[in-house]
Amino acid sequence: MSLQVSLVYLTCLILSSRSSAPGRASLHRSSDSAGRCHYTFTVASPEESSCSGSNVKQEMDGVLSRLALLEALVSQFIKGADGGAGTGVGANHEEGLQEAYTQVTRERNQLQQDKEHQDRQIGELQRRLAELNKEAESLRQTPCLQAHTSGGAQHEIKPASDPPYSSGSGAYQEMKAEVTEVSAPHLIPEGNHNLTGCGELLSVGEPVLQRKADSITGKYGVWLQDPEPQGTYYTNKTVWRIDAVGKDVRQLFAYEDTDQFSRGFPMKVLLLPEPVESTGATMYRDSLYYQRKHSRTLIRYSVVSESLVSRLDLPQASYHGQHPYSWGGYTDIDLAVDQQGLWAIYSTHKAKGAIVISQLDPDTLEVKKSWETHIRKHTVANAFMLCGRLYTLASYAAPHTTINHVFDTATGTGRTVSIPFKNKYRYNSMLDYNHAQRKLYAWDNFHMVTYDVRLGRTSIGSS
Repeated sequence: MSLQVSLVYLTCLILSSRSSAPGRASLHRSSDSAGRCHYTFTVASPEESSCSGSNVKQEMDGVLSRLALLEALVSQFIKGADGGAGTGVGANHEEGLQEAYTQVTRERNQLQQDKEHQDRQIGELQRRLAELNKEAESLRQTPCLQAHTSGGAQHEIKPASDPPYSSGSGAYQEMKAEVTEVSAPHLIPEGNHNLTGCGELLSVGEPVLQRKADSITGKYGVWLQDPEPQGTYYTNKTVWRIDAVGKDVRQLFAYEDTDQFSRGFPMKVLLLPEPVESTGATMYRDSLYYQRKHSRTLIRYSVVSESLVSRLDLPQASYHGQHPYSWGGYTDIDLAVDQQGLWAIYSTHKAKGAIVISQLDPDTLEVKKSWETHIRKHTVANAFMLCGRLYTLASYAAPHTTINHVFDTATGTGRTVSIPFKNKYRYNSMLDYNHAQRKLYAWDNFHMVTYDVRLGRTSIGSS
């Protein structure tokens, strides 16, 4: 309705504009014969002197054409307004669809991740199941071991594997020294042999494998037998072992004999009260003697009472990598046992890295007497005591090396020697002598081996 009023108004404006010239329009009022009043509006044409039907028709056609044009413009305006409103609605609808699509995509990705996680869990469970089946099959094929009696005491023997490796063992020191192979003569003078008592070391036999460690914790370690056990529960056949790789080394494995040791069946596992430093421990008269980690403290631990018996600092001794053997491993203090008792092999700042030998009281750990040698500790790979004499090993890694120094505490003198020695597995981290078994015990790169020795009565001259 408002559109029609607007059109009429515009028409009037158009008509009035065409007749708005001043002096060309007039209004007359008159009465007809019946007495009624008439108003007459007259407009004079500026161009024509007389009226004709064709001119009126052309003018009306022009007015109609202008009205049609005006209607068309109004129609376009109305359509444009309606179209704008429709576009807004469409945009809102499109945004809603986009948001829904994004949500669906997000849920699909989450489901895919959940599926992959479940697939990994299934794979891990299948792997564990296969390992358990393999272990069960292995146990079914292993014959059951019966109780075994030794020394009047009966002990149940159970199989045990090496302790698991601690991933945090990075603090363990290892020095890579340059290896120089030293040639040595293979002919040893015969001399007078003493096969029962003390004597000078003349030769060392071939290494005999007793067992190989089956985990990384067994790369370095200590294994030995007590040369002078005092009781009946543990005998001189009992084998003791410590795996020395790890941050907190406390386990002491006991095996009834070398046969059970080689098969990996410990009779008992003892937990030491203090952690062990390196590979310098030794066993003597039912006690384990060892160095406490990160200190110069020596500890005596009774394997019978399973308790700490005594502890004492080794005076002025270097420790924790200050003066180790050439292979490293925090081997600053090395304890040893021979026919004359308990010994400590170490160095001090006063000795400036030279080897110091001290004889210790096995009960109190006090130093009874000390000797300072001219052998630089970091130039030798290991050392052991035999009949009151110190012997040193030239290389820990050369397959054919020598025992290159000997120092006699009875005379306070030493000299160089050249006794052939084989590191079959090329990383010897422990070397000790057992005077009851008359053998050297060594730990060579996961392998626990023994060496027969040959002694004589040759005296040692001055250096």
